[in-house]
Amino acid sequence: MTTRRVFMAGMGAGGALLLRPGVAAAQAQPRAEYPDHPVRIVVPYAAGGGNDLLARIYGQKLAEAFNQPFVVDNRPGASAVIGTEAVIRARPDGYTLVVHASGPVLAEKGAGKPAYDRQVDLTPIAVLGAFAGMVLVRADHPARSVAELVTWLRANPAKGNFGTGGTGFQLLGAYFAQRAGLSLEGVIYRSSADGVTALAGGDVTLAFSDPGPARAAIEGGRVRPLAVSSTNRLSGYPDVPTMVEAGFADFVVDYWIGLFGPAGLPPEVLRRLSGEVRRIAALPDVREKLALNSVEPSGLDPEEFRRAIIANDALWVAVAQRAGISLER
Repeated sequence: MTTRRVFMAGMGAGGALLLRPGVAAAQAQPRAEYPDHPVRIVVPYAAGGGNDLLARIYGQKLAEAFNQPFVVDNRPGASAVIGTEAVIRARPDGYTLVVHASGPVLAEKGAGKPAYDRQVDLTPIAVLGAFAGMVLVRADHPARSVAELVTWLRANPAKGNFGTGGTGFQLLGAYFAQRAGLSLEGVIYRSSADGVTALAGGDVTLAFSDPGPARAAIEGGRVRPLAVSSTNRLSGYPDVPTMVEAGFADFVVDYWIGLFGPAGLPPEVLRRLSGEVRRIAALPDVREKLALNSVEPSGLDPEEFRRAIIANDALWVAVAQRAGISLER
């Protein structure tokens, strides 16, 4: 997750792909005809969220392109640490990949530092999609705008909580609270879809989610979007204002979901996977599926992606610190 300005600013920095010490010397060599057996795509989040959705869309197309299964393996838990660590420990040969979302890497509670360093322990391959965040309330909530929601929350501080599917949207909620001068408690669920379901069921007062997992609840009339965090209104929700239009100057936040391999991924494997993902993103049926979930394809190459990650991590660590959120899970 990154603001539009920071995401674009990250494109201009220099530097080579970062590897763990000693990885380059032991770098796995690609097979002559990669891939020649099934590839596992680990999704360190529960099924039903945006990460899972994109993993399955691209996984199917990659399987067709390479004539090998690309199997999606959901391994949620510990704020994405469990699934991600399994990939970091895997042989860097291109047969174990991970779909990772934007947002800072959390630390093991009490450890004082993150369980892994995404900038060092993973190889960025490609951005699968970029999207906005949504501010959602129940359909029967009296607030019809963000301004009315802020007024209502100030008058009802005991009900100041929100549901979210992970760290990225927890930080969006914290950023919103910080900008609005509110005190909000984030309730973390296994996926964005679960957070939206909790909102629809009345377990939380509002939710922050990506549009895809919220679509069914919105179309079913169970929840209502008040604003989106993108620069412009979403084509699928033309009546929903941006946060800037809602009165929050410079409140522009974009998210990304990316495909990674372990550190030390062979250059030829990196080139083939990155090129294929970018080709797939341009296919009309894929663009249609992405548009249904208000996701935009990205043309970033691996090095541009790496620089965006650096900018993204710096931004959201700073937001967490200002909001008083501990970067421990």
